[in-house]
Amino acid sequence: MDIATIIGVIFGLIVVLGAIVVGGGWQAFVHLPSIAITMGGMLCATLIHFSLPQFLGIFSVVKKTIVTRIPPPSELIQEMVNFAAINRRDGALALEQEIPKVSDLFFVKGLQMLVDGQDSESMRNLLSLEIDKLGDRHSTGKKILEFMGAAAPAFGMVGTLIGLVQMLKNLSSPDQIGAGMAVALLTTFYGAFSANLIFIPLAGKLGIYSKAETTAMEMIVEGVCAMAEGDNPTTIREKMQAFVSQGRREEIKATI
Repeated sequence: MDIATIIGVIFGLIVVLGAIVVGGGWQAFVHLPSIAITMGGMLCATLIHFSLPQFLGIFSVVKKTIVTRIPPPSELIQEMVNFAAINRRDGALALEQEIPKVSDLFFVKGLQMLVDGQDSESMRNLLSLEIDKLGDRHSTGKKILEFMGAAAPAFGMVGTLIGLVQMLKNLSSPDQIGAGMAVALLTTFYGAFSANLIFIPLAGKLGIYSKAETTAMEMIVEGVCAMAEGDNPTTIREKMQAFVSQGRREEIKATI
């Protein structure tokens, strides 16, 4: 679980809402028409821009930014080196009893293909296709969040215009000016607040996770294909460490 996402959202809410409460008059910041214009308009625009399945998939996308665990390179390299040693000593069939110990489904798929005797080229083609499609799904989720991050302030501005029209229309009735100004200012606040604390940061986090997950999957592809080609554990370790920066290679060097 990525606790940073939860901490960021919670403390962001505490900071902003706390400042509102401390400043007094927090009730003035609760305005249902403003919320309806900003959030409702943003959701409707998102539904127009994307298909319904894509829109509904945003919940799993947000969940991914919170609960997904990507194994660190050191753990992945050590695990692959261990499997390479078993493969070299006892053959690929000996890996079958090790597969239930692996939690990563992509890793399991690669090992199962190795046990089934597929050649490295076939394995690389199939696994690379899966990586590409994963990237497409992540890209769509990121685009949805980015669109929501852009649409929320835009509909906040729409609400501002509505509020200004209402205010100017009622200049002869001073008691109506306040209501118009509330809509005008609060919609901008809701749009900027939701976009900059929720949607845009989540889109950025998803992009980071997507890159990290893709790198981990590419490391797995290199490892299982190298085993299929008969490389020794040392060679496999060096191939996988090519994905790690030069300065960290000694730090995460796997034991053989």
